[in-house]
Amino acid sequence: MGQVVDFDEALAIVAEQARNFVQPRREPVALLDCVGRVLARAVRADRDQPPFDRSTRDGFAVQAVALNRGEPLRVVGQIRAGEVWTGDVLAAGDAIQIMTGAPLPEGADAVVMVEHVERVDGTIRLQAGRQLNPGENVVPRGTEARAGDEVLAAGTRVAAAEIALAAACGCAELDVFARARVAIVSTGDELVEVAETPEPQQIRNSNSYALAALVALAGGEPERLAIARDMHGEIRERIAHGRRAELLVFSGGVSMGEYDLVEEVLAEFGAEFFFTGVRMQPGRPVVFGRLPALDGAPARYFFGLPGNPISAQVTFHCFVEPMLRALGGEAECKPRWTQATLTAAEAGKPGVTRLLPARMDGIGVRVVGWQGSGDLTANARANCYAKFLPGRDYRKGEVIRVLLR
Repeated sequence: MGQVVDFDEALAIVAEQARNFVQPRREPVALLDCVGRVLARAVRADRDQPPFDRSTRDGFAVQAVALNRGEPLRVVGQIRAGEVWTGDVLAAGDAIQIMTGAPLPEGADAVVMVEHVERVDGTIRLQAGRQLNPGENVVPRGTEARAGDEVLAAGTRVAAAEIALAAACGCAELDVFARARVAIVSTGDELVEVAETPEPQQIRNSNSYALAALVALAGGEPERLAIARDMHGEIRERIAHGRRAELLVFSGGVSMGEYDLVEEVLAEFGAEFFFTGVRMQPGRPVVFGRLPALDGAPARYFFGLPGNPISAQVTFHCFVEPMLRALGGEAECKPRWTQATLTAAEAGKPGVTRLLPARMDGIGVRVVGWQGSGDLTANARANCYAKFLPGRDYRKGEVIRVLLR
């Protein structure tokens, strides 16, 4: 039915399957509605950027050599941002007051900052001990991009910086990939919905809300299905419904207990299992596979995540998020890692890769105190997961990998 694999092998299996995707449907979307979406078509500059030699400071447009002689230059005018100088070509003995963002007048080759000059009776002189280089405080036309240059590649996820650049290129809308729909199923007789008052032996269905939030943050479109009790019929019904989405994600029902039925029911649908466990903590029971094409519906990938909340969220970031980003058309389909310095020693554990709730502040990271993979309070105190390799102890001050979330 599958196999238990090492952590790095599981990452490689997911990445390999992600490369099989056909590009999703494309659609034109208004610029501000593209936040979090993935570009389906590259954005190109519609004109040179900047479109003129641009001043980067408030100051005076001059000929640098003339100013450096130390003789006063006569101020003959002013250029504000959005204006063009219409007077004569700037002479060596003259200066024009200029504002940040304004175009450099013809004849000038530099801008001296206003705080670097002395002003007397309509003239300016460079302060003693200072020099001005040609080209200083000026961005030449076209140095950021030339008209027709690709400035944003297809496969780029759109955030504020990309919105700004696209707007500067005159794009009122962008061609982006459609969001991947993700069906989310929480399983377990112990679950009740959030608005219900649980009995002492029951818990609220927090996992489906957490997973829906993670799907949305990763650029997908979540659909929370009804809780599936630990019954073949209910699980079959959720699978039949959920396979209409591009990705199906379960939480719970994938361990080795008598009532953990998800894998069994998936097998009845003819599922192919790529792995049925990963040597990691938390998250060992995670399952990844594919349902075959059936009754005209295409094949669909699925993940079975552990029911413990931290386990579900860690395994989502490691495996589901990269797959979801690939489904949405993003070029990069790997977990998001960084590095940080461990601020307290951590004992090793043989046989498993550990990803523990941690708090990263600046370049330092520390594991938060937690009571196991059901500790939602500890997970909320964390802002990342610290990675520890099997079978080795870590010293304070070591640089480790950190999984971002």
